[in-house]
Amino acid sequence: MPFAYYDRLTPAQQRTYRRGDGITALVLPDPGRLRPLVGALADALGSGDRARTRAAADALLSGLCSALGMKPLGVEVLAVRPSRSWGELHGLYTPAEGGEPALVTVWMRTARRRQVVRFRTFLRTLLHELCHHADYELLGLEESFHTEGFYKRESSLFHQLVGREGLPPNSHAVSSGAAGGPRGAPPAP
Repeated sequence: MPFAYYDRLTPAQQRTYRRGDGITALVLPDPGRLRPLVGALADALGSGDRARTRAAADALLSGLCSALGMKPLGVEVLAVRPSRSWGELHGLYTPAEGGEPALVTVWMRTARRRQVVRFRTFLRTLLHELCHHADYELLGLEESFHTEGFYKRESSLFHQLVGREGLPPNSHAVSSGAAGGPRGAPPAP
C-alpha cells in the first residue's frame, strides 16, 4: 500500500515509486566480513570522537559500497543535529554532482541534550542514507522515495550486519554528552 504522498506524484514518479517499492532487500555477498567494521564504528561512536567516528563510518560505507558493487561515496560526521519545529535531522544524502562523489552526512549528537546518539540509531541512519545511494547507483531509479520497500532494504542491511549475535556489546553503553549527564532515550530513527 503506497504512502499518502503517492497520489501527489506525477505518473512517471509513481512508476519509479512502484519499482522501488517492489525491491525489499539488498543482499550482501559476505556480511560477516563487514561485521568487524560495525564493531569498530560502535567503539568510535562510544568514544564521542567525531574524527574517529567519521573514519569508522567511512570504512563501513566503503566496505558496503564495494560489496554491493556501487561507486564509493563520501561521509561527513557532524556534531549536533540540526533541529526546528519539525524535529531533528538525523542524516542527509547528497547525490553525486559535477564530478564530486555522492555524500552522506550524519550527526552524532542529539540537538536538545547534545548527547551521543545510540549506536543502533546511528547505524540505521547510515544505512538509510546508503539506501538512497543504492537507489540511484545500484537500482538505477530516477528518484529515491521513502517506500515500504525502501525501509525493508534498510532493515535487510541492518540485520545482515548485526547478524545473530546482535549489536556489539558496547553499543548500548551510556555515555556523557556535552551537558555532562547520561544519555536519554533517542528519538526514533
